[in-house]
Amino acid sequence: METQTNKELKDILKGENVHFNLSVAQLVEMAVLRKRSELTSTGAVTAKTGKYTGRSPKDKFIVDEPSVHDKIEWGTVNQPISEDKFDKLYQDVINYLDGKELLVFDGFAGADQRYRLPIRVVNEFAWHNLFVHQLFIRPTEEELKTHEPQFTVISAPTFEANPEIHGTNSETFIIINFAKKVVLIGGTRYAGEMKKSIFSVMNYLLPQQNVLSMHCSANMGKDGDVALFFGLSGTGKTTLSADPDRKLIGDDEHGWSDDGVFNIEGGCYAKCINLSAEKEPEIFNAIKFGSVLENVVIDENTREADYDDNSLTENTRAAYPLHYIPNALIPSVAGHPNVVIFLTADAFGVLPPIAKLTKEQAMFHFLSGYTSKLAGTERGVTEPEATFSTCFGAPFLPLPPRVYAEMLGEKIDKHNAQVYLVNTGWSGGPYGVGKRMNLPYTRAMITAALNHELDKEEFVAHPVFGVLMPKNCPGVPSDILNPRNTWADKEAYDVQAKKLASLFVKNFQKFADMPENIKNAAPKAE
Repeated sequence: METQTNKELKDILKGENVHFNLSVAQLVEMAVLRKRSELTSTGAVTAKTGKYTGRSPKDKFIVDEPSVHDKIEWGTVNQPISEDKFDKLYQDVINYLDGKELLVFDGFAGADQRYRLPIRVVNEFAWHNLFVHQLFIRPTEEELKTHEPQFTVISAPTFEANPEIHGTNSETFIIINFAKKVVLIGGTRYAGEMKKSIFSVMNYLLPQQNVLSMHCSANMGKDGDVALFFGLSGTGKTTLSADPDRKLIGDDEHGWSDDGVFNIEGGCYAKCINLSAEKEPEIFNAIKFGSVLENVVIDENTREADYDDNSLTENTRAAYPLHYIPNALIPSVAGHPNVVIFLTADAFGVLPPIAKLTKEQAMFHFLSGYTSKLAGTERGVTEPEATFSTCFGAPFLPLPPRVYAEMLGEKIDKHNAQVYLVNTGWSGGPYGVGKRMNLPYTRAMITAALNHELDKEEFVAHPVFGVLMPKNCPGVPSDILNPRNTWADKEAYDVQAKKLASLFVKNFQKFADMPENIKNAAPKAE
């Protein structure tokens, strides 16, 4: 039963309590005064997200309507919802927000002006509005005068859906409607849903403009050489791209056009569990006035952040604008990548710390998107579990995986980019026996790859995975470059390697339509 007359978004945004494009200082002040946030000792705003401290993938939908019906890869990632159900939920959210204090951010996704998407984000919370202000691309005053949003995010965290009425799976919903150019979010306070929903939108729009959209970080060397770092959460994508000797293009989302690479965002969203000034100084020092900390435990008296405290979640986060990193490239537009790095945190302890890939192997590993869940991180996980996320970003890809993989293959070919697989996980044994890869060694290997020092080295093929391992690398002990050497029990290594190889092969069965040469790049499980 409707409790009030149906209204449009434009109507409720005319209310007295609606604030457009407030400054960082105004948003910080409002967030603290409304008692939803506190200031830390460094001036950052901190907020708790309550029940949900991460994304809710089972609550994400795309409206199934004629313009997208034949293009979307429907399934557990891209769940369909009917137009009728969306319209009912949309109207209920609009009616719910009518008269409430709202905050509006107008900005862009996409640093390259030819491909950027003008967006509007409507928020209930000041700290959410500060988050999107820092994460997306902020317009100039001149751009703001003519800003016409082509996609609108409406975030109503205190509105809860009724699954029986609205067709959702729970009280939480993240719904993209491409026909109406709206993202509707509710029932969750986790700010990352806003960022990732626009990424999903760009992953639909950009490939149709012949731009490869990618879940990766990127940086640029002194000579303009560009590197991409693909990887799932916890593999080091943000950490390894924040290099004091290279300019940061971005830490998470990029497009690769016929002219080069550009950042989709205007900020960074870094995991900050166990963050320290020694290991990650650029990120540590970026957490200052204007930054947002999510679910980080703060000392009540000193207001100092305890980055080692995971009592709220392992997924503690820091959001800050790109220019808080001293050597950020702004605008975040650069040339074509020379080197592409696939990061994996292998808890089986069998993948080489660095290996060169053929084009076919690159396509295989891109489609596989391997990393591993660790024992103890989830109930029931008692040993490492292989996780495969297509194109290192399956939750955010509306189109069939083949679209993204073929575009990557074409671009690697055309621009002669060298692809490496880098294991930031375990060596000397699986998780619980071996040790996590030494970060300075990983940095040294990546530096050698980026500086083309590895080109001078001799390589040997891994007997199971077929990837090419360097025999030597500057600044790295040679005995760790072949992972089998680091295991005390060599036979146990062989068993574990074949076990992981069989998981790769089993996962790749879903790509039956891929060419034989890519299927043949699979590890040898037998």
